[in-house]
Amino acid sequence: MDEQSQIAAALAGVGPRLRRIRTGRGVTLGALAEATGISKSTLSRLESGLRRPSLELLLPLAQAHQVPLDELVGAPEVGDPRVRPRPRVRNGRTVIPLSHRPGGLQAWKSVIPPEQDRPEPVTHEGYEWLYVLSGRLRLVLADHDLVLGPGEAAEFDTRLPHWFGPADGSPVEILNLFGPQGERVHVRAGPGTRRGRPPSAG
Repeated sequence: MDEQSQIAAALAGVGPRLRRIRTGRGVTLGALAEATGISKSTLSRLESGLRRPSLELLLPLAQAHQVPLDELVGAPEVGDPRVRPRPRVRNGRTVIPLSHRPGGLQAWKSVIPPEQDRPEPVTHEGYEWLYVLSGRLRLVLADHDLVLGPGEAAEFDTRLPHWFGPADGSPVEILNLFGPQGERVHVRAGPGTRRGRPPSAG
């Protein structure tokens, strides 16, 4: 079985796995909907395989069932077994590393749950680039307070006080690039306008 077939098989197994976990715990769809904020119809379609699983749906389900996200998905181990991108929970946020070499720019995908919406700005060495995949992201950067939607990006010097999290009570999914020594993303071509991008610093 090739890599794409393994991934497809893993995704196909998510629905039945979710149903087994729920029924094994004696939880009704209604109770699960109330606990996660996901509608009963969406949960039913997800369990029956009619709805494609996404991190935005699986994160609250993993929390409700109290199981690790990767166990819930049952993701196959593909490619080089030494560099599998395994989800981790860091400070309440689910992160999936996308780079595996030490030093230089680091890349990962983050899913930030809705309850992490209280700004707590921090500062540290480095330079960061954010891209919103889904949801709405609030970015507090020094004197700026911005909201970014899907497809919008921001970059900033992390020596400035900064914080980012959900803007509207829903999870937000983003891509992060971070240069611990202040490395920046080298853009060779870009759009004429940059909506929602705060002024670069440093």
